[in-house]
Amino acid sequence: MNAANSETVLITGASSGIGLELARCFAADGCRLILLARNTEALETLAGELRRAHKIETLVLTADLSRPEIPERVFKELQGRGIKVDVLVNNAGFGANGTFAGLPLPRQLEMIQVNITALANLTGLFLPGMIERRRGGVLNVGSLAGFLPGPGMDIYYATKAFVLSFTEALAEELLGTGVTATALCPGPTATNFGNISHGQKERRLNTPKMPALTVASYGHRAFRRGSPLAIPGWQYQVLLLLIRILPRRFVRKMAGRFNDTKG
Repeated sequence: MNAANSETVLITGASSGIGLELARCFAADGCRLILLARNTEALETLAGELRRAHKIETLVLTADLSRPEIPERVFKELQGRGIKVDVLVNNAGFGANGTFAGLPLPRQLEMIQVNITALANLTGLFLPGMIERRRGGVLNVGSLAGFLPGPGMDIYYATKAFVLSFTEALAEELLGTGVTATALCPGPTATNFGNISHGQKERRLNTPKMPALTVASYGHRAFRRGSPLAIPGWQYQVLLLLIRILPRRFVRKMAGRFNDTKG
């Protein structure tokens, strides 16, 4: 039996976009899946699809990770059912377009709660068991935004910088334990993320978007290889090289121009 067949994988934000496609990738491995998001109907639809297509076990958990108590509650519920999580996919997250002073502060603090605190909390709860069993890993979905400051989306870019730094450091700490950590950092992706972060507004600069399936497949393969970092698309790998060598003031202005909206 393939080792993946006996894995249990918890995926947050699994109801749409990259999270949904990652669920399909791990389902194709034959893994047991725990799908977590706020949209019960979407999760049940996906769970049914994966059961039929891959004959796997799936468990649906409806939860809102903006509530601080949810990670501990999820951990205890699974512990109570005797379920051990081998792979944690921290995909849940959201952004908001606008200046820091112009956006509602509670919404931005909620973003930190989901994008950073819940991610760190879930990792802290499930990782010790993986290390004890000497198997498994953590796949954190970050963004190319984590490599640069983001005027016009200050907090979102900063949260993804945390995801990137945290995951790379974790990967180094886990060497030799049998457990891995991977940061998936895509560029613009065709999901409903833009509708949530920008509302009715459109970016003044439109850029091509990678399909969510392409991004998820790339990240899944990188995780299986044990790669600490996964950046889908050669064009974004080149952009990252430019970000690293260009003056910071230019990078700031470039990001601000990209995040500028109309409407």
